[in-house]
Formats: sequence, C-alpha cells, structure tokens
Amino acid sequence: MLHKDKVVIVTGGASGIGRTTALAFVREGAKVVIADIDVEKGMAVEREITEQGGEATFVPTDVTVSADVQRMVNTAVQKYGGLDIAFNNAGHAGWNHTIVDMDEDEWERIMAINATSVFLCMKYEIPHMIKRGGGAIVNTSSGMGLFALPRVAGYIVSKHAVLGLTKSAALDFGPEKVRVNALLPGKTDTGMMAGSTDNLKLNLDEVTGRIPLKRMGQPEEQAEAVVWLCSDRASYINGLSLIVDGGEAIVR
Repeated sequence: MLHKDKVVIVTGGASGIGRTTALAFVREGAKVVIADIDVEKGMAVEREITEQGGEATFVPTDVTVSADVQRMVNTAVQKYGGLDIAFNNAGHAGWNHTIVDMDEDEWERIMAINATSVFLCMKYEIPHMIKRGGGAIVNTSSGMGLFALPRVAGYIVSKHAVLGLTKSAALDFGPEKVRVNALLPGKTDTGMMAGSTDNLKLNLDEVTGRIPLKRMGQPEEQAEAVVWLCSDRASYINGLSLIVDGGEAIVR
C-alpha cells in the first residue's frame, strides 16, 4: 500500500474528484478526513468508506473560513495523531463572466473559495507536517491555470493564483521536507463539468473532439495522479504543475 497509516485531508471531498481521491487514499491504506460544505454528501462518503472497512471522518468545513479550516486540521491531528498529506481540492466554477460584467461579490466569492482557501489550508496544514518530519500537499488548479477561455475571468485568475501559491510554498517548505505540487485537471466527468457545459452552452462532442484522446477524463484518473504525487514514488517532485487532460493543452 502506498499510504499505509498515513493521515490525509481531502477538501471538497463530498463529490467529484475529491470523493474519488478520498476513496483512492483509503484503498492505499490511509486514514482520511473528508472536508466539505455539503454535510449530507460528506457524511455519505464517510459511511461509504467505513462500511468498506476503511477509516474516515467527515468534518463540515467552509474552506473560506479560518476557524473551519483550523478545526478541520485539528480534527485530523487529534483523531489520527498527525497530518501527512493534504489534497486541497475544494473549488467553485464561477463561469460565464468577463471582468466587466462580473459582480464584485461574485469575484470575492470565487477568489475566496478557489485561492484564499488554498492559502488557509496550507497555513494550518504545513506546521503539522513539519512536526511529522515532512509531508506532501497537492492543490487543485485547472488546465485554465495555464491558459484562458472567454467569459471565465474569475475562475481563470483564481486558478492561476493556485499555481503561484503552490510554487511559493514548494520553495519555502521544501527544506522542511514538505513537498507541494498542483493538479491541473482537464475536462473531467464530474457534476461541476456538467454545470459548466450547461452554463457556457458547450457542445460536448466538439469539446471532446479537441482532446487528443477524444474523451473526457474520469475522476479516478485524476485521483490516481494525486495519490502518486503524494507517495514516496514521487519523492523528488516539488513545485510541479501536473496537467492531466488527455493532451488538450498541447493543441492550444
């Protein structure tokens, strides 16, 4: 098992890539704290894991609130004895706005959920990893952390910010044996992707047609990348922006 007895936090863990990654970590022997604002779905993931014999705890968490983030981290430390790994994955789409027509409150909201949350999570996660002698963090950015599309200004800016936070933390805490990398998912078959397709009135055949593999990714494929990045098999990888998109970025 890649992560036997490791303690892991997964934010946005109630659905999509977060849920699938939490399940993958448990399969590899980890004890997982699932954090999400959706209590019903979060509890369902906890039950799913524990009924299969795994160890998991759901913590209701608004990742934009410092006190919630601290409680999330403290739960992992108090219940399981420390913190080894974090997948800071919670996010918000915020589609269909240019800078000019985006409401200021919506700008603040998307930056808080997608970028400030990553700052808050790492701020409180990293000290506990240092106490353990090191750790691994993966922050969810997006393919749009590298490029842009029309009418997704807030999302694009926030996901670029995640890459800056990742690189800064990788530089500052690499000497403490805390590795920090970013996952950049491409088009992945999740509820968020379905909502984005509807909001932007995208034609799925056209979208997948531009991907060299000619299909959308599955949450399990993103999860495998995260589990690997956090393992000793990736022990010399730090500050990387790993794009998992079926090759879409190379044709842009």
